[in-house]
Amino acid sequence: MPVALLALAISAFAIGTTEFVIMGLLPEVATDLGVSIPSAGLLISGYALGVVIGAPLLTVLGGRLPRKTMLMALMGLFIAGNFISALAETYGVLMSGRVVAALAHGAFFGVGSVVAADLVAPQRKASAIALMFTGLTVANVLGVPMGTALGQQLGWRSTFWAVTALGVIGLLGILFLVPRQEKQAGDLRGELAVFRNPQVWLALLMTALGFAGVFASFTYIAPMMTEVAGFSSGAVTWLLVLFGVGLFAGNLLGGKAADRSVMKSTVVILAALAAVLTAFVFTAHSMPLAAVTIVLFGAAGFATVPPLQMRVVQTAKNAPALASAANIAAFNLGNAGGAWLGGLAIENGLGYTAPNWIGALLAIGGLATAGVSILLERRVSSGTKASEARQKDRKVVPVAN
Repeated sequence: MPVALLALAISAFAIGTTEFVIMGLLPEVATDLGVSIPSAGLLISGYALGVVIGAPLLTVLGGRLPRKTMLMALMGLFIAGNFISALAETYGVLMSGRVVAALAHGAFFGVGSVVAADLVAPQRKASAIALMFTGLTVANVLGVPMGTALGQQLGWRSTFWAVTALGVIGLLGILFLVPRQEKQAGDLRGELAVFRNPQVWLALLMTALGFAGVFASFTYIAPMMTEVAGFSSGAVTWLLVLFGVGLFAGNLLGGKAADRSVMKSTVVILAALAAVLTAFVFTAHSMPLAAVTIVLFGAAGFATVPPLQMRVVQTAKNAPALASAANIAAFNLGNAGGAWLGGLAIENGLGYTAPNWIGALLAIGGLATAGVSILLERRVSSGTKASEARQKDRKVVPVAN
């Protein structure tokens, strides 16, 4: 794999760290800024909203820039957002910094996916995308725990200073390691035209449903493990490390599988995710079985990322960066929707394992969407072949004298 992918992975590591580290620092932020824990929690929602808005918007606005220049500009915006957060003395300023950093998130992964795929041979494109997203998975294994520990010891602002420094390293890596890329398509009408393709919408729906299934369960993993499995609160950190190990391996395996067949791997992985979440309803009552299931859950959950991202690139060939950015927005919509549905099940007295049922049903919804996509693709292919056959039959063959 080209060394340029390392620069993309480092940038992804910084982005993933700043997205999730705030979860571990909510008490410190709330106390320091004089707000409630729920209000501090809105910093997570504000970030997600920034991703959803910024992903397609900035991709379109930067469509006339070379992709390398676009990636550097996005990292500059990310650095600025975390710099603002590190200096924040009020809740409003911190929220502003979070949103500014989030605006770069979706567009970076959208454009970065296209750049990563272009750096390698066709048969290795999904693996290249997976390698870039490895930075995001490693952020959950190392970046978030280390960032949380740093913020608890030296104050939450120190975490944002550290992320700002990581952003600078990522920016320099892109500057010196990523080769100059061609300009993105500048015709806005032409780029938006890709969304007339139903396959693009089906790909986005697969992403939203698949990741809604992941976050329906993952959001409530801590109370599930302490209240149902019987782990101590201190053990949750190590359980999350196990989850991170699983998602790291799953992301790489998902990339290799998608290199062979994007849709076949999508179907198999979504089916595996549904099966693991269904099993989790029962294994959550046993400490050793729960620990094993968490690893499998992480692997199945993040094995979906490369094929889902690659599917969008395939179905939107005329505007892959825009569609990829929209897919990142779909991931975040799935995160928010899954967490909401899982919480709704708990609030209605269905217990802490109920989110696993919700997640399994959402994964099955993604699987059904994949089936519709495959059937539609086959119908279009059959129609094209029939049309070509009719055209061939209509040709007049000249008779020799």
